Amino acid sequence: MRIEDDWITRGGTQALCRALSQTGHRALFVGGCVRNALLGVPVSDIDLATDALPETVSDIAKKAGFKVVPTGIAHGTVTVIAGGIPHEVTTFRRDVQTDGRRAVVAFSGQIEEDAKRRDFTMNALYAEADGTVIDPLGGLPDLLARRLRFVGDAETRIREDYLRILRFFRFHAWYGDPDHGIDAEGLAACAALSAGIETLSAERIGAEMRKLLAAPDPGPAVAAMAQAGILAHVLPGADHRALAPLVHLEADLPPRWLRRLAVLGGEDPSDIWRLSRAESRDFGLLRDASREDGSAAVLGYRLKSHLAADAILARAAMIGAPPPPGWQGEVARGADARFPVGSADLMPALTGAALGARLKELEQLWFASDLRATRQDLLG
Repeated sequence: MRIEDDWITRGGTQALCRALSQTGHRALFVGGCVRNALLGVPVSDIDLATDALPETVSDIAKKAGFKVVPTGIAHGTVTVIAGGIPHEVTTFRRDVQTDGRRAVVAFSGQIEEDAKRRDFTMNALYAEADGTVIDPLGGLPDLLARRLRFVGDAETRIREDYLRILRFFRFHAWYGDPDHGIDAEGLAACAALSAGIETLSAERIGAEMRKLLAAPDPGPAVAAMAQAGILAHVLPGADHRALAPLVHLEADLPPRWLRRLAVLGGEDPSDIWRLSRAESRDFGLLRDASREDGSAAVLGYRLKSHLAADAILARAAMIGAPPPPGWQGEVARGADARFPVGSADLMPALTGAALGARLKELEQLWFASDLRATRQDLLG
């Protein structure tokens, strides 16, 4: 089997491969770029594996005229900018010691050792510069069947890095065959070792959960997380049951992880997942609006258009009913609306706190009219 995608034939990419191979070293594409290419999924990152040591990779790349960035020398990784595109080049490795969060590695000259330290069989695939696929662990059938399995013993892989529990559900959501369900052995191992999630940083948990919730349909994976007791570790009090209806209601709309997070409920994820200030603000607005009774137009006025749309979809999913007819047009109407009364209309009769209170009161009356009351209606 061969990969024939455009990315693999780019001049800079091929020149980097030649620079390594002409000095007697292997240059193999590995991981996500190979997996995605074989599945017909867009490739965003290019990773290479080699038997050359990091310092050797740097020397070879510099002599070939490429820019080199030492992004992870201690772990064997050098980023080489070739043809304007970053390529992460990593020396074959084997784990010497792991503690569930990080690994001490030793460099290796064997592709088999490098493959055995990877997380899932579909990620342990390599390809030569000409696209010829190399499958040292027999993971190709798993990939073609969209069957996500841990490399070797599942519990051993998880103990090496507990983040692999969350990656298991994330990769299943993105690449697994929903008709075949989730791998039973992997699920059992994740459940048995779920306490290890508590050792992970909030940043790592948040990053994985963002990616999971951004999948085309994260519903089955999140439901499996809940059944295995994993969801309670990453978002205490969450309830997954509204997620599947939300995905159905989204139809052709682009997936938004924050919208999906809003229907899970539970504790505020701002600190648990280290949300940014903007993400935390939008999540609070979305969560509150999805639990209120405001009309689509009022939500469109009060929130950004996309947040108003998210709130309406989230509310519909949680109550188990479709959004109101014409809701998208109403959101747009609200987003374009302008409150028809200003401070000048009430001054000088009112000033200070009394002025602010009256404006708020009139705004509430305007909301009650579904933004249809005119200035004359409100001022009498």
